[in-house]
Amino acid sequence: VQLQASGGGLVQAGDSLGLSCAASGRTFSSNAMGWFRQAPGREREFVAAINWSGGSTYYAGFVKGRFTISRDNAKSTVYLQMNNLKPEDTAVYYCAASYKLVATALSDFGSWGQGTQVTVSS
Repeated sequence: VQLQASGGGLVQAGDSLGLSCAASGRTFSSNAMGWFRQAPGREREFVAAINWSGGSTYYAGFVKGRFTISRDNAKSTVYLQMNNLKPEDTAVYYCAASYKLVATALSDFGSWGQGTQVTVSS
């Protein structure tokens, strides 16, 4: 599956931003989807994931309550709504597709988008 992420940008602390990831290729609805991020000098880390149907969601502790992941299987798109952004949320955000129906581990995701930069100023 091919993934194209969009929606990044420069915002101020406390602002909101929405990311989208459009998928093409094999059947989107059979894949768990996830968002990861990577800040300069740091390893890529898990942000949020959603199971194949959208019925279950998973979040990293540092974004819980602020970020919401969702998906629209009819549009083959996964979303990440980010509220109350903090400077430490600054990173390149990647969407990813898993070969599993449910997944959160980085190693479970085999297809990756190109990344979109999110910069939060203080």
